[in-house]
Amino acid sequence: MKITLYITLLLLLFTACSDKPKEKLLSSEIMFTKLPNTYLIKSSFNELPNFDDENYSEVLEQFISNCKTVKAQKLYGDLCENTDEIRDVKEFLTSSFYPYQLSDKEAKQEGLLTGYYEPQLYASLSKSKKYRYPLYETPKDLIIVDLSSIYPALKRYRLRGKIEGNRLVPYDTRAESKKSDVDADIICYCDSKIDRFFLEIQGSGRVQLDDNSTMFIGYDNQNGHRYRAIGRYLVKIGALELKDVSLQSIKAWLQKNPRRVDEVLNYNNSLVYFKQRKQSATGALGLALTPKRSIAVDRKYVPLGSMLYLSTEIEEESLSRVVFAQDTGGAIKGSVRADLFLGAGDEALDIAGKLKSPLKLWILLPKNAKRVG
Repeated sequence: MKITLYITLLLLLFTACSDKPKEKLLSSEIMFTKLPNTYLIKSSFNELPNFDDENYSEVLEQFISNCKTVKAQKLYGDLCENTDEIRDVKEFLTSSFYPYQLSDKEAKQEGLLTGYYEPQLYASLSKSKKYRYPLYETPKDLIIVDLSSIYPALKRYRLRGKIEGNRLVPYDTRAESKKSDVDADIICYCDSKIDRFFLEIQGSGRVQLDDNSTMFIGYDNQNGHRYRAIGRYLVKIGALELKDVSLQSIKAWLQKNPRRVDEVLNYNNSLVYFKQRKQSATGALGLALTPKRSIAVDRKYVPLGSMLYLSTEIEEESLSRVVFAQDTGGAIKGSVRADLFLGAGDEALDIAGKLKSPLKLWILLPKNAKRVG
């Protein structure tokens, strides 16, 4: 009964939020994904900042790599199949695509860019006094319910929970998982619960084991609870000022207040589960992420696998370039919103931890996409 009520409320919510965009694109030839609630303003390549200064050979290399994924192939069809025929990359872009600037329902064309990086953890395959914080694979009792065959409006959503008796109930929160035995295999044991938490935020990383070998791990699933930013909680309790919130300031506060670490981390009920990977920093498409070319987006607004153009500032220097939607993140919400992958190492961490910049974003759509009003 509760599940039926929940589904009904979701349907009402989606119906209420389905305002018709100014221009919605749909292509029967290449199955281009709808852009629900995303407002598109037709633009031109002349309006893209510093487009003439782009590294076109690098763009082509990334486009070819992106086209290895099924999602990109569905979006771009023949454009993916005929990349070996491209001789002039700039001409290929301008002749094959239309740029549309993204905006939200309130017609805001400027959004927010943050950054993420590939963290490194220290761990062991065996539990000890030093290595005692488990990194879990997806629990065996986690149930994922796909309702799209019954409720098409829910095709981008999944219910997650577990069976208790004959009922599907919400899966354990972060705090609840600590109090009970998690029915999941353990990948390794980390030496820091704080670093483990930030690994969840970043989505993937590398683990240096106590035998000096390296393991790559990446996002596999989560417990179904909504992500809540602990930075907001620290502001709420007066621990930090909003203007000072960054990865670095949050981590520093937690290290200075070890008795309150669990209180703060448990504010975020969402819990991420991982799996081992064969390559470093891998996004939702299964591709290795490329620094300053790969972005995480909200897939409810921007299709995974799509090619976009980004304009922003990083450390008071302008950055305008072609990027690819190759990842997602629980904190990435809305149409003019992106998380830029910055690579690995201390420099990437330093930039990513503080990056909060105004963002303008254009999506490059194939010219053979049929436009419907």
